Amino acid sequence: MKLAGKTAVITGGTSGIGLATARLFLAEGARVAITGRSQISLDETAAALGRDILALRADMTDFDMTEHAAATVAETFGGLDILFANAGVTGRTPLGKTSPEEFDRILRTNVTGVFFTIQAFDPYLRDAASVLLAASTVGLTGNAYYSAYAASKAGVRAMGRVLASELAGRRIRVNTITPGAVRTPIWSTVAPTPEAFAPIERRIVSAIPLERFAEPEDVARLALFLASDDASNITGAEFVVDGGLTGAPAGAPVYRV
Repeated sequence: MKLAGKTAVITGGTSGIGLATARLFLAEGARVAITGRSQISLDETAAALGRDILALRADMTDFDMTEHAAATVAETFGGLDILFANAGVTGRTPLGKTSPEEFDRILRTNVTGVFFTIQAFDPYLRDAASVLLAASTVGLTGNAYYSAYAASKAGVRAMGRVLASELAGRRIRVNTITPGAVRTPIWSTVAPTPEAFAPIERRIVSAIPLERFAEPEDVARLALFLASDDASNITGAEFVVDGGLTGAPAGAPVYRV
C-alpha cells in the first residue's frame, strides 16, 4: 500500500474529488481526516468510510475554526504527512451584475482560505510531507462570467509555486492539481436534473479531445501519486486533468475535420 502509516487531511472531503480521494487514501493504508461545513454530511461520510477516518466541521473562511481543526487532527493522529487543500466554491460574477460581497466570497474562500488552511496545518506537517492544492482549468481558459473564480484558481496556481519554494528547506513538496470538467455534485447548481445537465455535458464534451468528463477517481489517482513516495522528487509542479482541453485543444471533436 502506497500510504501505509501516513496521515492525510483532505478539506472538502464529503463529496466529489475530496470524497473519492479520501476513499482511495484509506484503501492505500492512510489514516484520513476530512473537513467540511455540514455536520450532517460529515457524519454520513464518516459512517460510510468506516475506520481510520476523522471528520471535522470547518469553514475555510473561519480561520479560528480551521486552526482548531488542525490542532484536533494533530492531537488525534500526531504529525501529518499529507494535506490536500481541496475545498472551494464557485459562482458566476458577470461584469456589471456582481456585488463586491459575492466577488469577495469566492476570493476569500478559494485564495485566502487556502492560504490560512495551509498556515494552520503547517506546524503539524512532518518534514518531507506532501501538500496538494486544487486549482481549475477555469484559471487558464477565460470562461466568460467567472472572473472571481478564474482569478482565485489562477491565484492558487501561483501560490503553489511560492509555497514550494518556501517549504523546500523542510523537504515538503507542494504541487497543484488542475482539473477540467469533473462529474461532481457541483454541477447541480446550474443543472439540477439529469435532463438539464445533458445538453451542458454535450456542449462541454465537444471541446474535450478525449470526449468525456473526468470522474472524481481520475483526480484522486493523481492525488495518490503526488502524495506518495513515488513523487518524492516532484515539487512546484502543476498537473492538469482535463482530457486535453488545454494541452491539445485542436484535437477536440468541435475542431476535427
